Amino acid sequence: MQKRLVRKLDLEIALSKVESHPSPKAYLEQYTITPEVAAGILYLAAYTYDDIIDKTIADLGCGTGRLAIGSALIGAKAIVGVDIDKVATKTASKNAAKLNVKEKAQWVTANITTIQGNFDTVLQNPPFGVQRRKADRKFLEKALEISNHVYSLHKSNKKTHKFTKRLVKHRPQFIPTSPSPFLEQLIERYGGKIKAVYTIPMTIPYMFDFHRKKKHQFPVDLYVLEKARSLS
Repeated sequence: MQKRLVRKLDLEIALSKVESHPSPKAYLEQYTITPEVAAGILYLAAYTYDDIIDKTIADLGCGTGRLAIGSALIGAKAIVGVDIDKVATKTASKNAAKLNVKEKAQWVTANITTIQGNFDTVLQNPPFGVQRRKADRKFLEKALEISNHVYSLHKSNKKTHKFTKRLVKHRPQFIPTSPSPFLEQLIERYGGKIKAVYTIPMTIPYMFDFHRKKKHQFPVDLYVLEKARSLS
């Protein structure tokens, strides 16, 4: 197991300094992942699966860089963040400089389908397809094309208020769960294999006119994937 280079609480505090998108677009589903959830994902990837420290990391649909920057803070060798929105990548660059990981970081404004190369690990919080159907599929396909190890957030089918309250009340907040049969088939089609799935709580503030609450809390599923053909 990797030695812990940064305390989880310190990582959360650092990630809380990452600025959100100044003008998010609903059709791109530009919701910033919370510091607590980001730190939890990074700790799981680093210390349970050894996929962060001294690794090259790609963050597809990076937004303002919270996952990528967090991986650099926890010991990644190099990070590349990709987003189609130039305001997002510009803000991510500012955030990386503010948190002293600028030398490890590269930010690319492009459609993720154009990205080539190989990375040790992909982290991604893709659009869930609420505004644009099937929007998350190209993220899964590209992630499994460029890396053997993928951490991807997806909409959960667990929608009950009781379940969400359970997630928030108990720690750790990452609850092992079963995969969506549809996503399982899709991942296999793209050459991937599911190692684990965890349900975690996501909170988003009021951001757009169609939002009805000051904040909305709901469960999402983190899929831990590996490329099937890389298995021995």
